[in-house]
Amino acid sequence: MTLENASLAPTPDRPVCRFAPSPNGYLHLGHAYSALLNQLFAEKSGGRLLLRIEDIDPERSRRHFETALLEDLGWLGLVWEDPPRRQSAHMSDYRAALDELSRRGLAYPCFCSRAEIVQAWGQRTEWPRDPDGTALYPGTCRDLSPAERVSRITRGARFSLRLDMTKALAETKTQLNYREFHESDDGVVVVAEPVLWGDALIGRRDVPASYHIACIVDDDIQGVTDVVRGVDLEAATGLQRLLQALLGLKTPVYRHHRLVTDEQGRKLSKSKSAISLRDFRTRGATPDNLRQKLARRMGRTL
Repeated sequence: MTLENASLAPTPDRPVCRFAPSPNGYLHLGHAYSALLNQLFAEKSGGRLLLRIEDIDPERSRRHFETALLEDLGWLGLVWEDPPRRQSAHMSDYRAALDELSRRGLAYPCFCSRAEIVQAWGQRTEWPRDPDGTALYPGTCRDLSPAERVSRITRGARFSLRLDMTKALAETKTQLNYREFHESDDGVVVVAEPVLWGDALIGRRDVPASYHIACIVDDDIQGVTDVVRGVDLEAATGLQRLLQALLGLKTPVYRHHRLVTDEQGRKLSKSKSAISLRDFRTRGATPDNLRQKLARRMGRTL
């Protein structure tokens, strides 16, 4: 992998998009909306739709949830090309990316726990946060000597990998942009803001690679040209754009869509027991019923 400012060329004649659920719970209406938008875009553009199973987290991923999501998507009418790509089968791809960043001095081991990171900010009642709301890393381990790092790792200390944001930005030497369409046909060029993430985690203690690394590596390998996903991931695009540039990976077009919310305007989530597609199925709903429900709620044809 080599340093390269990824191309912002127009989408090719046959676009490639992907729907990428995680098998850590049952799919709900929010997943259905994103899946249907991916399929709708593929149909309108004459493109391809791929399915990716983001099961990189072994603690939360379950095979019965994967089986369920495949059943739910099939019931919904989603049709994808090629067998699904399972992240758990491609750890070596993510390790190669992390090793490349480490070799070039752009990533370093961090031995701090979450509690220690918060404590490092002192007695203040509030501290700087990244776009996900997590406390920004204050750089505690950034300047450890190579000998100290090796010593700690040799003694069995647990560590994560962090991107050295200052060095990474210095190496790109150029403003990073990407094309954003949201749910329209009119794209705009957006200036990426990876600095908002500070020294971001790119390899975790409990997971071999972060979502950000796995996502950009998979998109490049699968030839994804158009990423259709929720607006809750829009802020992550800045960091992913930087990682693409550092690793010489292609930059897709982004189409972040609105989120399906509950009656209180809150994002649907598995952790808050949103009504699942399986629940709708057992209550006798049909795929057409579900599409109409989403069309009314979101104000667009599906």
